[in-house]
Amino acid sequence: LKVKGEKELARYLVDEIQEVYRLQVVRINDKHIEVIVRQMLRKVVIEDAGDTDFLVGEQVEKDLFKSKNDEVIRAGGVPAKARPILLGITKASLSTDSFISAASFQETTRVLTQAAVQGKIDRLKGLKENVIMGRLIPAGSGSRIYQNVGIRLVKDEAAVEVEEVRKEEGAEQLLSAARE
Repeated sequence: LKVKGEKELARYLVDEIQEVYRLQVVRINDKHIEVIVRQMLRKVVIEDAGDTDFLVGEQVEKDLFKSKNDEVIRAGGVPAKARPILLGITKASLSTDSFISAASFQETTRVLTQAAVQGKIDRLKGLKENVIMGRLIPAGSGSRIYQNVGIRLVKDEAAVEVEEVRKEEGAEQLLSAARE
């Protein structure tokens, strides 16, 4: 990571993992392994806090780091400096924003106890925590943009006329059957 950088490390990890599976004659598309590697590389360690509210040595998500730095730069302050880190698979899974997702992986009691003591609230933003809770997943037709979409039935005039004729014929048949 220090020598070649993130992209080279990610490529190396994907290649090495693929090699293990190739030896077992198992084909896995690179994108599946890349998702895992991306999760393992999603954090940075703060080396210089600058004018942000980060602490030196703190591990933070890259997105949060970038957004806080952008705010500080817009305000004319000194941005923080950080270096990327590689988390192990277990650590990466346990360090998610969702404590429900983390608790489903390992160390369930510890994760749930820590979340309760800290008064955490899980906003159920990811797929995994929504599946665990039995809710509609936020993907596809479950995405927010589709949550207020309704279906309106529109009949053309010919179909309405056919229905009216059938109703009239049905009513006439009932009357004639009642007369008999």
